[in-house]
Amino acid sequence: MPALPGIEPATPDGHLAQLERENARLRRELDASTTLALSLREANEHLVLAAVDAQTSRDDAEDTNRRQNEFLAMLAHELRNPLVPISVSAGLLERGPVASLPLGRLTAVIQRQVDHMARLLDDLLDAARLSSGKITLAIEPLRLAEVLEHAAETIMPRVRERSQRLTINHDERDPVVDGDRVRLTQVFTNLLNNASKYTQDGGQVTVSVRCDDGIAVTIADNGAGMSDETIGRAFELFTQGPRTLARSEGGLGVGLNVVRNLVSMHGGGVTAGSDGPGQGSTFIVRLPQSSLDAPCAPTAAPVHTASATRRILVIEDNGDAADVLRMLLELEGHQVEIAAEGHAGLALALEGRFDAIVCDIGLPGIDGLELMTRLRAAQPVPRPLTVALSGYGQPSDRARALAAGFDRYLVKPVASAALVEALAGPTAATA
Repeated sequence: MPALPGIEPATPDGHLAQLERENARLRRELDASTTLALSLREANEHLVLAAVDAQTSRDDAEDTNRRQNEFLAMLAHELRNPLVPISVSAGLLERGPVASLPLGRLTAVIQRQVDHMARLLDDLLDAARLSSGKITLAIEPLRLAEVLEHAAETIMPRVRERSQRLTINHDERDPVVDGDRVRLTQVFTNLLNNASKYTQDGGQVTVSVRCDDGIAVTIADNGAGMSDETIGRAFELFTQGPRTLARSEGGLGVGLNVVRNLVSMHGGGVTAGSDGPGQGSTFIVRLPQSSLDAPCAPTAAPVHTASATRRILVIEDNGDAADVLRMLLELEGHQVEIAAEGHAGLALALEGRFDAIVCDIGLPGIDGLELMTRLRAAQPVPRPLTVALSGYGQPSDRARALAAGFDRYLVKPVASAALVEALAGPTAATA
């Protein structure tokens, strides 16, 4: 039979072509289904990972929030503690006849607590500066033995008070490190203070120095020890071991974090170890050894003593601070005048009646830097010796004050002896 027009005759080849087309269509649909299934599985995996990440982030946020809350509670506790003996001592000084009071003991109490608060503030500031990369090092070759001895001198009052024993075993090779004298001393002071703090009265703290591949300094104690969990997080900010509500050990959980960062900046590392609670702790600081010899320690400059009464202007807006500065300087035999505001202080300074000026940096009206800039521009005669008092201790802060025209720069809380010495040298006009 002839084929109808437009109709392909049914032949084996036609059936085969149709089957191939159908198979191709099915393969395309299967590939699309497979791709869709893979996409769905991948999306599901992403959802699972996202859920895990979200839970981890929530856990981390909760942990951070808990640690910050604990830190704030500890900060309040630690800053209030020194205020009690200071307040009581001040009250005793105010109420009792001077001759009948144990002035030496009261003075020692006040000084210890002020030093304690100053260390707390230093730790907080250093932690913030290290986190933001604002600390720079003044590197020089240093004899490690000198650094350790200076750190030991700082904590010896606490060691003696608790009848503890501190032993330093130096390496006979007398190693030298390339480092910042102040910051390395701070590292070992923090570690020694930490060892003393967590060691019972009458306990032992031992420092050992070993030189092999670099320098290893081990600080070991026979005190409270640490759990594995505490060791793992010992150097994290605001981290501390378990403690009771008494919080008798004190501290903010900042010092070891500062230690780790400072040691790292010196190209070294620090590790912690313990055999468990009650088994003591060990901290090991590793530092690269210098290829240079350390210079001899500089000879201390002679301390000047006041030889004559001086007229001193104190510019300070804190009334209590101004009063105690006046009392201190008048006891040294000087004549003192007070200004409580920047403009008033500048007006008095421009009169040219003063041999020296002690000036706070943070003042109402105009600050101490602006005051000094204007004073130097006016060139009063005679030119007075100028001493800045500031709560800012960064090198850049000191540089700004000296650039503004200050002759000396002291960081609060300033020791009485340091202020007296700063004012006891020759005046700026003759220096």
